Amino acid sequence: MQPNNFTTEFFGIGILHGKTPENLGVLWRTAQNLGASFIFTVGKRYANQASDTHNAVKSMPYFHYKTFDDFFSHLPKGVRIVGVEKTEKAQNLEDFEHPKRCVYLLGAEDNGLTNEAIEKSHFLVQFPSEYSLNVAVAGSIVLYDRSRNKPKI
Repeated sequence: MQPNNFTTEFFGIGILHGKTPENLGVLWRTAQNLGASFIFTVGKRYANQASDTHNAVKSMPYFHYKTFDDFFSHLPKGVRIVGVEKTEKAQNLEDFEHPKRCVYLLGAEDNGLTNEAIEKSHFLVQFPSEYSLNVAVAGSIVLYDRSRNKPKI
């Protein structure tokens, strides 16, 4: 029997080598509003930003990983990486069934996800956009899509 506080569904969202600290604050605020269980960075550290007006970094668990290998080796068992990247291999977000337990990984605004991150992602998603979007905007769109009543796998 499972304890009452056991969560079968959870997710986190983070940025690999984030370029602009202000975007982290905006993404964290969205993550808190749309039910993320935790937030994280890989590479550069989070710095308290005026754009994080809800102070999400103090309201939910925040993890920092020095490298992608560090991040990958510390994934909870059974958690899937959903990479957000405009690439031919990526599924359209509108048709994507979000995993019950996952982390959403976004790349830096100027370089996107690294090849290693793309290769090790269990899923890749993208959405229609003529140009690359700001990382906080892209993450917010993905989190909004998850918050809709779509089936989870």
